Amino acid sequence: MAPSQGSRAPLEFGGPLGAAALMLLLPVTMFHLLLVARSGPARLLGPPPYLPGLEELWSPWALLLCLTWLGLQAALYLLPARKVAEGQELKDKSRLRYPINGFQALVLTALLVGLGVSAGLPLSALPEMLLPLAFAATLTAFIFSLLLYLKALVAPASALAPGGNSGNLIYDFFLGRELNPRICSFDFKYFCELRPGLIGWVLINLALLMQEAELRGSPSLAMWLVNGFQLLYVADALWYEEAVLTTMDIIHDGFGFMLAFGDLAWVPFTYSLQAQFLLYHPQPLGWPLASFICLINDLETISTATGRRLLVSGWWGMVRHPNYLGDLIMALAWSLPCGVFHLLPYFYFLYFTALLVHREDRDERQCLQKYGLAWHEYCRRVPYRIVPYVY
Repeated sequence: MAPSQGSRAPLEFGGPLGAAALMLLLPVTMFHLLLVARSGPARLLGPPPYLPGLEELWSPWALLLCLTWLGLQAALYLLPARKVAEGQELKDKSRLRYPINGFQALVLTALLVGLGVSAGLPLSALPEMLLPLAFAATLTAFIFSLLLYLKALVAPASALAPGGNSGNLIYDFFLGRELNPRICSFDFKYFCELRPGLIGWVLINLALLMQEAELRGSPSLAMWLVNGFQLLYVADALWYEEAVLTTMDIIHDGFGFMLAFGDLAWVPFTYSLQAQFLLYHPQPLGWPLASFICLINDLETISTATGRRLLVSGWWGMVRHPNYLGDLIMALAWSLPCGVFHLLPYFYFLYFTALLVHREDRDERQCLQKYGLAWHEYCRRVPYRIVPYVY
């Protein structure tokens, strides 16, 4: 076991108290969004219409469906990959190898779902199971995080994450002790990062679209836009799956409850909020406005770089994180088809703004430690962090 880092590295997320609060607040927020999305007022800041009982949340069929979904995606992960990439150099100078077959998993999943629907699979019934499915995913994330924590207790010091071994059980459980927990070549963090949550997200969106078609004769233009935008995002992420190997989640953060819950529960059930809202609160949308929203979504394609040079030209010469700016513009485009009279569908935009500001602050501290004086010079030449002339 590694020596405690509590006295050597600053604790993030408010330390143990903040970690405990987030472990409670994140699931509560997710269930609040699921409940208010289907309510009449659909108030983001108001109380939920009711508090569901355990009999409404717990379903062995939902748990079985959740585990079956994870098993399917794990099986697709193990299929031969079009490419095997090496990750960043680890503490012991080794490099792990990762299969690049996420897009292949998306395509095969789509084929299986298509076959299932043609054979009578009632996919449109899935929206009625969102509450018990979210509860099953949350339960799975908690148990999975506990197993990851126990596994990390016997991991060598070189395998631990920089900040996830503070010595405090709650904080380490939340942040994750082990950097790359694996069994043989199966990397749990890399698998969960893009596969079950992202593909599950677009599957839920599709189910919501199909249910709207059953209720109203055909999906609305707004529902088509939300499904199309978010499918494009997921397909792009999986096509360029190798890029995730340079992200903070993979190279810095341990794999604990924060990422496990985020990947398995928060992403599919919270990121599908716009489609959930449109099912219960249809919004009129004309082609001129739809065309404008499409233009906004296309602005997300800002070039990024993963090299070690500090770029001071192009977008990277205007702000230090133009990719974050692109993400925010795209998040706004996902919400606009839902109209402007409800705050609820803009939750993702508000949440993502807070997330990226926090992540940008973490990036700044790590880059200062990594580049030293060169980072100070870079910040002098590029003073704005995300939004030019604003922040």
